[in-house]
Amino acid sequence: MATSSRSLADDIRGRSDAELIDLVLARPDLARPAPADLTSLAARAGTRASVQRAVEALDRGHLQVLEAVVVAGDAADRSALMRLLGTDDRPTVDALVQDLWRSALLWRGTDGDHVVRTVPEVLGSAVAGLGAPMRELRPSSPPEQADAEQIRAALAEAPDEARAMLERMTWGPAFGVLPTGGPGRTTARWLLEHHLLVPVSVDRVALPREVGLVLRDGRLHRSVELTPPDVATGRVSLVDAAAGGAASECLTHLDELAADWGAAPPRVLRAGGLSVRDLRVTQQSLDLDPEHTAFVVELAYAAGLVADDGEVEPVWAPTSELDEWSSSEAGHRWASLAVAWLGSTRASHLVGRRTTGAGPANALGPDVQWPAIRAIRREVLGELALLEPGTAADHASLRERLAWRRPNRSSAVLDEAVEAVLREAEWLGLTGRGALSEAGRALLSSPASVDEVAAAMSPHLPSPVDHILVQADLTAVAPGPLVGGLGSFMRLAAEVESRGGATVYRFTPESVRRALDAGWTAADFVDTVRRSSRTPLPQPLEYLVADVARRHGQTRIGGAAAYIRSDDESVLDTMLASRDLAPLRLRRLAPTVLVSSADPRVLVDLLRDNGFAPVHESQDGTVVHAETPRRRAGSRRRGPAPRVSPVDRDHTQSLVDGLRAAEATADQRRAEDEARPGPRIQAMDPVVTLSLLRDAVAERHGVWIGYSDGHGSTSRHLIHPQRVEGGRVRATDEAGHEKSFSVHRITGATLES
Repeated sequence: MATSSRSLADDIRGRSDAELIDLVLARPDLARPAPADLTSLAARAGTRASVQRAVEALDRGHLQVLEAVVVAGDAADRSALMRLLGTDDRPTVDALVQDLWRSALLWRGTDGDHVVRTVPEVLGSAVAGLGAPMRELRPSSPPEQADAEQIRAALAEAPDEARAMLERMTWGPAFGVLPTGGPGRTTARWLLEHHLLVPVSVDRVALPREVGLVLRDGRLHRSVELTPPDVATGRVSLVDAAAGGAASECLTHLDELAADWGAAPPRVLRAGGLSVRDLRVTQQSLDLDPEHTAFVVELAYAAGLVADDGEVEPVWAPTSELDEWSSSEAGHRWASLAVAWLGSTRASHLVGRRTTGAGPANALGPDVQWPAIRAIRREVLGELALLEPGTAADHASLRERLAWRRPNRSSAVLDEAVEAVLREAEWLGLTGRGALSEAGRALLSSPASVDEVAAAMSPHLPSPVDHILVQADLTAVAPGPLVGGLGSFMRLAAEVESRGGATVYRFTPESVRRALDAGWTAADFVDTVRRSSRTPLPQPLEYLVADVARRHGQTRIGGAAAYIRSDDESVLDTMLASRDLAPLRLRRLAPTVLVSSADPRVLVDLLRDNGFAPVHESQDGTVVHAETPRRRAGSRRRGPAPRVSPVDRDHTQSLVDGLRAAEATADQRRAEDEARPGPRIQAMDPVVTLSLLRDAVAERHGVWIGYSDGHGSTSRHLIHPQRVEGGRVRATDEAGHEKSFSVHRITGATLES
């Protein structure tokens, strides 16, 4: 339990090692970079940016209690706090207050709990929909205008129209626009005259906080929600079997994607990402809906199986890691995908949606990057892990529970993200029939290794089969996932007609031709199908292969970058016989035509170097005049993102040990300073100095500062800061004269004793 303190810094210095570890784990940003000492840690914990992160991470219960502490004011007793919350559940309120103290959003003084100074700034003036206090809206107003009894008396005399106007502002927003009509103007004037509304501009009015609390009968929130709502559930069976089937299909989709992109990789857009047309082609190849296709593509990218090849004309191509991944056991292949998905910051459900105003987001593009999705995945799966095995959650109630845990997020965005995570978890095989699978629970264990996740999934993956069942209608049924070699052959030699527990392939003239183009002969094709089929090979398939093979290759197409034509055949004979022109690999297609794979410009230069006098002609036969080529700088590509180690318990323990050592050194220096006459000001972190100066402004303390002049010498000044803004401190000195000090010249500060 913490001891009483005079400030947040004093409170944090008085905490035990275990409490400091809990603080850093609750607010990891305090550890990046590591603070120099406990005073620096306290200063960082009180900055607006850090407090805003901490407040945004609060669930609705903690947020309601924090708002109640802010409205109740410093050192409010627990009974006043509970009246504001409208609850008599003292243990729950005490536990929530303790959590807020543990996160350093509250600090404990001799007279009770105090909010950190920047918390009201982060929450804003409209706390829980209430307006600002009367003293802020009208500083010159007498105290009795904010008295609850006087407000109740004025409300009792209010006309019905005035009461109706106030009721519309009771639960927020606490600002309104003055009516333009006569009756409405009269009603508003009555409220202004009785100080139930306060003008804030020519045509706008505000409802003071004190009036709003009276209208709410002393309650801060319309409904108290200190505990999370329950999740509606239902029992399901065969969860792991369904998850294993989905995982097997996911692996098949990845294999097909790698095969397609390995043969014909799609190009990389200039702005990064995959074009809509290429995504549609991939969708047709995988026979999936657009959302599922985008998920497969992004999953392959997150797992490092496809990437930008970095060439002059870049394409999305399979990586070298694909070969090792493809040769691994199925459980390990799936586990690597699951781990990559859980840690990825890319949200595939954003593909095709307008995110930046420049157009719909492209798959593999920068607009799909959304770091918040990683935390949402863990939260969704974490809620499912709290349920009993074999229990599926109702999606609506699950969204409500997650909305309670993150009340500061947009409900529409959060609902969409939760549905996307549930859908992707089902596609990936982390869930089966809506319930978390055994492999999904292994994935959430901390730390989760690929081997453990693979061991949890492997027993539920369908065993690969080494045979197919060929039918007379030119179809073949695979009763399970095919082994590697046979699976590659069937993806090449047949079209997928339907998927499920068994995959149905169909042999077509186009698929047979595709296999022949890849180097298979008709005999090898028929022999492979015959060996792999448990049923006799039907004659229609043999006829199909023979017919396609008979016509295959009758017409041949080759590539040539340039041609040479001349009416004088002897000139071409000389070129073919020249050893110096051998690198051009000239080949005669007709008596007066040669072809070469060399670039036309290279061909012209080399022929001229060897005594010939060629000219470059265009496609229509006109002479092309040479131009000096213009060079262009290559595009700069970003390297891999830096990896940051997590702020875990071991890291935090070493950080706290270092802070304790630094604090001991600082205590020793302070003891030495106290032995010397006069105050001694140590150089300190500028963040600590600014925090101390702002605290002095708020609490009206005198401060000794060390101030460096233009010549580098440092002098001490006792000042009373009035405000800190624009990089300067406005203060009065000992003589009462107002002066201005540049913040960057202040070397350190200490409170006046």
